[in-house]
Amino acid sequence: MRNKVLLVEDSSSLAILYKQYVKDEPFDLFHLETGAEAIDFIGKQKPQVVILDLKLPDMSGEKVLDWISEHEIPTVVIIATAHGSVDIAVNLMQKGADDFIEKPINADRLKTSINLHLQRSKLAHLVEDMEHRYSRKNFHGFIGSSLPMQAVYKIVESVAPTTASVFIIGESGTGKEVCAEAIHEHSQRQNKPFVALNCGAIPRDLLESEIFGHMKGAFTGATTDRKGAASQADGGTLFLDELCEMELDMQKKLLRFLQSGTFTPLGGSREQKVDVRIICATNRDPLEEVEAGRFREDLYYRVNVVPVEMPPLRDRGNDIIALAQNFLVRYAKQDKKRFTAISRDAQSLLKKYHWPGNVRQLQNIMRNIVVLNNDATVNAEHLPEQIKQKRPSPGSSQNNRDAGQRTNRQAVVDAIRETPAPPLQETIHRPPEIAKAAATETETETETEVSPAVITSPTIRPMWQVERETIQQAIDYCDGNVLNAAVLLELSPSTVYRKKQAWETEQDEFISKE
Repeated sequence: MRNKVLLVEDSSSLAILYKQYVKDEPFDLFHLETGAEAIDFIGKQKPQVVILDLKLPDMSGEKVLDWISEHEIPTVVIIATAHGSVDIAVNLMQKGADDFIEKPINADRLKTSINLHLQRSKLAHLVEDMEHRYSRKNFHGFIGSSLPMQAVYKIVESVAPTTASVFIIGESGTGKEVCAEAIHEHSQRQNKPFVALNCGAIPRDLLESEIFGHMKGAFTGATTDRKGAASQADGGTLFLDELCEMELDMQKKLLRFLQSGTFTPLGGSREQKVDVRIICATNRDPLEEVEAGRFREDLYYRVNVVPVEMPPLRDRGNDIIALAQNFLVRYAKQDKKRFTAISRDAQSLLKKYHWPGNVRQLQNIMRNIVVLNNDATVNAEHLPEQIKQKRPSPGSSQNNRDAGQRTNRQAVVDAIRETPAPPLQETIHRPPEIAKAAATETETETETEVSPAVITSPTIRPMWQVERETIQQAIDYCDGNVLNAAVLLELSPSTVYRKKQAWETEQDEFISKE
């Protein structure tokens, strides 16, 4: 199809001359004399180029230009102007015109200008088509069009139809389970079960039963046979989140299952075979876990066939606002609130925040705003204090992220150090001859007198007490936010939640006994 060029010129003689200039060019030139006719033609035919005279019988060319801008017509506008009106044409370029030509129009100048702008228009449409094809704003549960997310979408589309194992790596709250669901939905197993299991949230002595099931009488409380996640996901996909939390013995059993597709339920004697695709995920660096001896190297290479790295929210640019707007509208509709928009000031603060809890944290914050307020627009005053503090974002580079984490961890350490140490309540008694030797040595070095019988020493407390105090102090420092405390302590959030719940249960049982 040949391109369309519209000439809006009230002089018929000039129009005939211009048509003669371009009669051999690879486009069709149409001529109209009035602004009203031009507007009607542009609205229906969508020409690629419009050559617009400023002085028309019924209106000014500027009004035609304004109509094109208001209706966002994708066309190039070239202003045809007399010698004395060049300044006006330049001002119109600031309002949306693309170029201007001085009258009388030279044949070569006319042909060159039209062809150049046609090539530009063709390139613009090509870019739009590519953006429409590859720059998706939504993708199977994901919201966001940033380049890091486009890369994730591409990997998901490529790996989903295959049988390859996928290892999703990313910070807590970045959407690893959403990624696993997207892979399942794009695969040939989409009509089969998708079973998700959080290895960090399940007590370690129950994890084998949760994955492989158990037989009646396998352990105290096993009153009936029970299918595990592997059997439930037969024919479909099994998603194992927080894989690095798994014990080494359990990792060995999982490796065998991945290699053979068979397993033996806890307390059973016969092997069972299933057809399951395994997708694993972790919020830790798996290579560091391998080097530290906490993760089997052979299992790592078995599950890490296709790695997918989920970008942290702070690296996703305008996706932050798109996600916040989505959560805001969704929760406002659920709770029948008036929220519809986010102010520019609030958007700026949201984009500058470093989001240690990623998308999950953003979701919780928008939920909190909707619950506690009922305005039409989210303003800066609606945001939590930690966001309004305008703490600089660590940036997208790994070095800056590490620096930010070190700063946060140091803050927790400083807070813990400020906590008064417990009084010394115990002493260590030594045999007289050892105590006397130690006292003599100390007296020689410090010229002070030390009792030969008793030397005081710091209290040695059980490790669980130290751990409990450290975690509780971190939670207090984060104003009760367990997710932020887990980030600062470099622990899995589920681990912190589990320990906190266990302590609270023990405390409740102690109170009930009293």
